[in-house]
Amino acid sequence: MTTERVFTGHVRAALVLGLPLVGSHLAQFAIGLTDAVMLGRYSVEALAAEVLGTSLFFVLFIMGSGFAWAVMPMVATAAGSGDETQVRRVTRMGLWISIGFGLLTLPLFLMAGRMFLAMGQEPEVARLAQEYLTLHGLGMVPALVVMVLKSYLAALERTRIVLWVTLGAVAVNVLGNWLLIFGAGGFPELGIRGAAISSLIVQGLSMAALMVYAVRALPDHALFARFWRSDPEALGRVFRLGWPIGLTNLAEVGLFAASSVMMGWLGTLALAAHGIALQVSSAVFMVYLGLSNAATIRAGNAVGRGDAEGLRQGARAVMAVAGAAAAVTVVVFLTLPGPLVGLFLDPAAPDRATVIALGSGMLAAAALFQLVDAAQVMALGLLRGLQDTRVPMVMAGVSYWLVGMPVAYGLGFGLGWGGVGVWLGLAAGLAVAAVLMVGRFRRQAARL
Repeated sequence: MTTERVFTGHVRAALVLGLPLVGSHLAQFAIGLTDAVMLGRYSVEALAAEVLGTSLFFVLFIMGSGFAWAVMPMVATAAGSGDETQVRRVTRMGLWISIGFGLLTLPLFLMAGRMFLAMGQEPEVARLAQEYLTLHGLGMVPALVVMVLKSYLAALERTRIVLWVTLGAVAVNVLGNWLLIFGAGGFPELGIRGAAISSLIVQGLSMAALMVYAVRALPDHALFARFWRSDPEALGRVFRLGWPIGLTNLAEVGLFAASSVMMGWLGTLALAAHGIALQVSSAVFMVYLGLSNAATIRAGNAVGRGDAEGLRQGARAVMAVAGAAAAVTVVVFLTLPGPLVGLFLDPAAPDRATVIALGSGMLAAAALFQLVDAAQVMALGLLRGLQDTRVPMVMAGVSYWLVGMPVAYGLGFGLGWGGVGVWLGLAAGLAVAAVLMVGRFRRQAARL
């Protein structure tokens, strides 16, 4: 078989595995977006409280998700070597750790109102955020269980069920919000509490659907049989692989959260433009993230088979697919920034033209980092497939916080470039991360 045909086969395999995961991440992104849009139509206070509450929930969720993401390469490697017992062991212990982490977060949600007041938030917004998190916080455990089961099924290349369950969650969330936020169809009008209840229902149904599928479609794994039995060795492996992933996720999320704080120093219009540009960029990032998950699975399978050449060929293929997606994004961001930003604005808004102008500049800066963003997230996925997470965690911290954040501040405020300068700082951090992580993967792959 020619080298070209081998490469084409790897590209095809990456797309078959990755596209449903891309769709799943986009659908998950849509759930948060519909919550914000529908609560924004209900009241400004409810939207502000949801933003506060969701920010706390998401920070904790992204940390806890590290253990779920650790399950993916471990299951992929075990499946590649034909060790189904190991598949069951690491998935169960991933569920154990995730459930334990979720339970530990509950007290934080119950004291969230006081935390927000201490941060200087408006009393009414803090009160509503507390109402929201008292209910929404109960969804942390099922949300993390869903993440583990998605990782388990995706690693076994059962990505379509992951996509369909997530799409179903979007539909249920929209319906639940409409009925419970606004009191439609004879239901009580609950406002922000209605959004929290809807989210809780969505998480519970998603968890139940994936559990039923896992039991019926993969009965040989007996995933939940004698679930109470501990497995210290597997638990330790999942924990050691997972906590650096959680902190790596937190480092990147924290970088963009800090950029939002800096935008607030530039004024309301700059912050609004930044928020829109961030939503657009985040949607594109979901594409890279889905392809990165596919890279993790393909790399884990190759390691399990002891196939070093397959690992390298597969890595080149997924990098090429992600690069093509990034190239298309660059063209769109540079040619259609105004229409993209305008989608989020009321045509009659008095400051529409200013926000579009600011947002267009930020999207132009975002276009500069698409290729490096795609490269760093793909390299990170490949390294996770090799179960290499601690050194990438350090690289992420250095790139985002010792390079990206100081450069963003220096360009945005030191040189007076404003919002565009902040976004160029983000680009610098992502570029350093891309160089370090791609280099790390090449060295690790060469050792196999």
